[in-house]
Amino acid sequence: MKFFEHKPFEPKAVMGFGILNGISIGLLNLSLGFNSVGFYQMTKLAIIPFTVILETIFFWKKFSRSIQLSLGILLIGVGIATVTDLQLNALGSVLSLLAVITTCIAQIMTNTIQKKFKVSSTQLLYQSCPYQATTLLITGPFLDKFLTGHNVFAFNYTQQVLAFIILSCLISVSVNFSTFLVIGKTSPVTYQVLGHLKTCLVLTFGYVLLHDPFNWRNILGIFVALIGMILYSYYCTFESQQKTAEPSIQSAQVNEESAPLIHLENGSGLLGDAAVSKAPIWNNKDLHA
Repeated sequence: MKFFEHKPFEPKAVMGFGILNGISIGLLNLSLGFNSVGFYQMTKLAIIPFTVILETIFFWKKFSRSIQLSLGILLIGVGIATVTDLQLNALGSVLSLLAVITTCIAQIMTNTIQKKFKVSSTQLLYQSCPYQATTLLITGPFLDKFLTGHNVFAFNYTQQVLAFIILSCLISVSVNFSTFLVIGKTSPVTYQVLGHLKTCLVLTFGYVLLHDPFNWRNILGIFVALIGMILYSYYCTFESQQKTAEPSIQSAQVNEESAPLIHLENGSGLLGDAAVSKAPIWNNKDLHA
């Protein structure tokens, strides 16, 4: 439909990224299936600090104390609002750990690949989605059979079920577009902060529209999380403005330092002329003497 320009780039990077992203999606769903909702929320909370650690170690990215503090407040708030029951089991814990690792790496790669190969979020998604779909199509049914004992193809797919599957796919496409766009334009950590805002909105809309049970923990947690998000947004904006202001300040300092030199160079002729005019005039007798 020519909404964007098709831009192929390094096949190995696309293939590795697509497969890893597919594995990440599968592991997150398995983590939700084999853990309690509370433990799954803890898994999602662990993605932010793990991403910060990976970017600090491998990409030498620095997170200021203010950013770290705001992220800590955000995680505490979301934890208070969402984490209720923590039922642990060995298989669920292993799946959650693998989900956190693959998700962090995939989101960091989403950001670095777009910048390295100068491709847009849509171009990257277009190149990698066939590998994601193939990975899930091959591994999904076998893992379902191995872990649950049920065959996904034996399910009774009624028209209503198919309609909801198609609707879910269409929504997923829009989510993928927004995910790649946000990570490419900002950072994996900012995307996770946005994801926790979504969690707070889900709780709020669930109470307002569906009359889900809402207690003081939810209210307190959402309030604390919003404070963390506001602080994170403020510090990110403040630090980005400082970074953009630094080059202009440095160039201004260079201009100020070089200005006297320029004036001296421009006035050197005048000084020379003045020196010549003030110098004594030697006549021929003096020269002979």
